[in-house]
Amino acid sequence: MRKWLVCTLAIMLSLAAFTPNIYASGVKVSVDGREVQFPDEHPFVDQRSNLTMVPLAFVSDKLGATTKWNGNLKQITILLNRDIIILGIGQNHALVNGTRVDFEGSAVLKNGRTMVPLRFISEALHAVVDWQPTRNQVSIMTSVARVPKGTWIWDSQSLKQDQDKMINFARINGVTSIYLQVDKDLDPAIYEGFIRKAKNEGIQVEALDGRPEWAYKSKQADIQKFIAWVKAYNSTVGPEASFTGLHFDIEPYALSEWTTDNRKILESWMDNMRLIEKETKGSGLKIAIDVPFWLNMIHVPGKDYSMSAWMLEKFDCLVIMNYRNQALGSDGIVENAQAMLREAVTLKKKVVVAVETVKSKEGPRVSFYSMSSEAMEKELQSAHNQLAHYESYAGFAIHDFRSWEYMKEE
Repeated sequence: MRKWLVCTLAIMLSLAAFTPNIYASGVKVSVDGREVQFPDEHPFVDQRSNLTMVPLAFVSDKLGATTKWNGNLKQITILLNRDIIILGIGQNHALVNGTRVDFEGSAVLKNGRTMVPLRFISEALHAVVDWQPTRNQVSIMTSVARVPKGTWIWDSQSLKQDQDKMINFARINGVTSIYLQVDKDLDPAIYEGFIRKAKNEGIQVEALDGRPEWAYKSKQADIQKFIAWVKAYNSTVGPEASFTGLHFDIEPYALSEWTTDNRKILESWMDNMRLIEKETKGSGLKIAIDVPFWLNMIHVPGKDYSMSAWMLEKFDCLVIMNYRNQALGSDGIVENAQAMLREAVTLKKKVVVAVETVKSKEGPRVSFYSMSSEAMEKELQSAHNQLAHYESYAGFAIHDFRSWEYMKEE
């Protein structure tokens, strides 16, 4: 795989020169269909190599990589998941995962800013680059590998022995958020140690809890206890060990009343959502709610307004349980996600698209269970290519950690 990457890069780099007669002011760059604004140093075409150069900050801000500058060596290190790229100012080669790759041009310093070759860096990070000469535009479609990803950890007791292994798997697979179920019987020091390690790897941890019965008004005390516990825990640790948000997985449609007395259970669920909104106001905690992908087809009782839009108005993010193992086509991941993504764009909120890896009894198209991790990544890439142009799209979540970890490889 790595030999193939290096060979491919060598071929692509030999074709990397853009049309020479393009002035700096005319070069435009878009990522996933959205034009990039450069408030400081603008892209320009290097007159010697005809390569489009962009500020190093673009690589971290728009391609999702971590960048490090070594002033003594005048050397740049770029990291994204398993990939490591090292290149020096003025050098016409780079180390890509330990292998030397030559290319035309070099990284340069311009007006005190580090400028890097756009095509080389993008393709080394598995993005697809397209030069459109009639528009003087470079269009980049990113790899799903750099898309934010979340995952659920339901067995918090496993933190007693598997922390390093879990965090390493999360880091390698591009996880940026872990939804960790709170077990109040677990020593808080275990949470503290795990969250510190996760945050050191750029992974946020949200406190997870919920069950269908939390839609009943009679369970409001349980909701309040959960919120109070997280607030109390956060008050005893620094920001480097605190939960960044609350993650609710309630799913009232699993209750018998969903079919026998739908209006009553919807109104009760809404009351409890209002409670969560009230109890968390001013806490600084991000609030995410798991919902089915079809929630936009359910109306607020007595109104011509969708439940998903109502939820989006109140909370920071919805995680839609879009449990399909096919990206495109009827009833696929893309089709099922679009309605809620459009609602979220209007409301300026975020939507995470979740997929399933746990064995399911709901049919053959629901879960990636029994499929390879490579097959899932291929479908997620296809979905990402279609969903990335929505401003509300906030990446994927994979349910759940353990079943994802045990997926077979091709």
